[in-house]
Parts: sequence; C-alpha cells; structure tokens
Amino acid sequence: MTESDDELAELQGRLEQLRTEHRDLDDVIARLVEKAPFDQLQLQRLKKRKLGLKDMMARIEDELHPDIIA
Repeated sequence: MTESDDELAELQGRLEQLRTEHRDLDDVIARLVEKAPFDQLQLQRLKKRKLGLKDMMARIEDELHPDIIA
C-alpha cells in the first residue's frame, strides 16, 4: 500500500464514522421530538451538529472523488 492508498483508506474510514454519527443523530432527534414537550435548544444543537457532519462528509467525498474538469 502506498502513502496515497493509506490516506484514501483513512478518509474512507473517517467518512464511515461520520455517516454513523449522522444516522445516530437522526435517531436521537426523532426520539426527542416524539416526546412533547422537548427541549428546543437541545434540538437546535443536535440539528446544527448534524449539518456540520453533513458538511464534513461532503468535503471528504470531494477529496475521494474530485470533479475533474477536462
């Protein structure tokens, strides 16, 4: 394995971790809103974290699969 292969494997692993955390946050948010009343501030923080994860996943995916303009 070359250094770039190691980097790609590391990025792929990190992407999977982020996807798992993103799915877990979906579950937490769903359970939170099921129970009325719920903490609106906590919900906002969870959603903000989820958006941050989505941004990080998009950056990693761009590194793994860059758009090549010919």
